[in-house]
Amino acid sequence: MVIIDCPELSAKLEQANAAENAAQAQSKKAIKGARKEMIVGAYEMWQKAQVGVDIAKKLNDRVQRLFDKGVVPAQKRDEAQAQYDAAVSTSKAAKSQYDIAMNGAESEDKEAALALVNRAKGAVNEVKSYMKEITLISPIDVEVTEVFPKQGELVGTGAPIMSIVDLNDMWFTFNVREDLLADMKMGSNFNVKIPALNNQIVTLKVSYIKALASYATWKATKTAGQFDVKTFEVRARPNIKVKDLRPGMTALFEKTLK
Repeated sequence: MVIIDCPELSAKLEQANAAENAAQAQSKKAIKGARKEMIVGAYEMWQKAQVGVDIAKKLNDRVQRLFDKGVVPAQKRDEAQAQYDAAVSTSKAAKSQYDIAMNGAESEDKEAALALVNRAKGAVNEVKSYMKEITLISPIDVEVTEVFPKQGELVGTGAPIMSIVDLNDMWFTFNVREDLLADMKMGSNFNVKIPALNNQIVTLKVSYIKALASYATWKATKTAGQFDVKTFEVRARPNIKVKDLRPGMTALFEKTLK
């Protein structure tokens, strides 16, 4: 029935969608792991480090044999041993980088990335729930009787937009003096005349009688032998649908039916 323009909500929805897309990309990256090129590069670095270990080991063995024969001093042997140890450490570090590239992100990182995705989705759903509030849809088939704001006017929160009426749910309301309620029981029928419909006679059934009387139609003037005659609200519905019947039409009581 009505679409309310709200640029702020549209902007927030775009921001929430962008945040969700970024979180989705981060989560996919964590689940997928390193790219193929990074895995290949890490493997090549590990193999290069392994070659360094082989060379350093051969050099260390050669220097050790020369040291055992008294050809080289202890300093040379210590330097060769240190180079070998360093090569082994470099190889282990390269192997660790290769393992990380192969295994991808840790489970904690994947869970954290997934949590960011769920959080972003929650933000999107929150904004979408607000967006539903700017589109007003009637729950039933009705007729609009009055529109309050004009197009382009600002509407405050909780302010009415329009008045509607359900023409399929019609009833008549009568204010009946209590001394005239004898024939108007729940479920009883009576006829009324509708002046706006060429005095058409319509049969009604009593569907509601107010539990407590409201105001007094007639007030007693004497303190003894008289009492205030109060009024009850009575509602009655047509037994069949009446064509062209509209709210506000007058109904004149005709007679009670047995």
